[in-house]
Amino acid sequence: MPELPEVETTRRGIEPFLQGQRVSRVIVRERRLRWPIPDDLDVRLSGQRIECVERRAKYLLIKAEVGTLISHLGMSGSLRLVPADAPVGKHEHVDIVLESGLALRYTDPRRFGALLWSDDPLNHPLLRKLGPEPLTDLFAGERLYQLSRGKSMAVKPFIMDNAVVVGVGNIYASESLFAAGIDPRREAGTLSRARYIKLADEIKRILAHAIERGGTTLRDFVGGDGQPGYFQQELFVYGRSGEFCKVCGSTLREIKLGQRASVYCPKCQR
Repeated sequence: MPELPEVETTRRGIEPFLQGQRVSRVIVRERRLRWPIPDDLDVRLSGQRIECVERRAKYLLIKAEVGTLISHLGMSGSLRLVPADAPVGKHEHVDIVLESGLALRYTDPRRFGALLWSDDPLNHPLLRKLGPEPLTDLFAGERLYQLSRGKSMAVKPFIMDNAVVVGVGNIYASESLFAAGIDPRREAGTLSRARYIKLADEIKRILAHAIERGGTTLRDFVGGDGQPGYFQQELFVYGRSGEFCKVCGSTLREIKLGQRASVYCPKCQR
């Protein structure tokens, strides 16, 4: 699943080709995504100039002169620029055709993503209750410490809660907990302020580094400019169950937390 760095990589990849461009038409081949694509999307967006592409959590906000297209990549979605007359492959559900001769093509084999329209995107039901962005000053260890008091849930699902902080998915939660030396099974309410400060710092560092490196290439993800990300080779625990820890040499273990696989080092993480 594309996580925050992958979505930010996509935003940076597509925005230079969209900003200031006028949409000539929208071709929808398959409306049945996680939520149906609006029937009138072509009418609403065609003829408008795209002002910018922003990101909120894992949602991309393609802002037009009037209204905003909200995009979510779901489990396997991607947005990339192609020539407007490029042959259409399987699972390529939507083309936003630009006057430049390029098209922004939405591909989604599992059809679990979304393309929705809103006149007030930040107050859309999907966005309005989201927590702070992790790479801003609104997110800090003190917030994690205060929100965790009295919580018996494991720390990993706690930091993956979008109401606590957005964009910390399975990959980067696993990697951040490893970097901070915290066992993902630990009860959230038992961790000290100092350990949460360390954890927040690692979340910021790892997400920023992953964005710099172009996200994590996992199965279906391709960056918005068609280039794969390059962070995967630097993963310490995610997807490495049964392998040796790169730090201490212990065998990494896998457990289930909140119905998700979690890999950790029993020696480095306490």
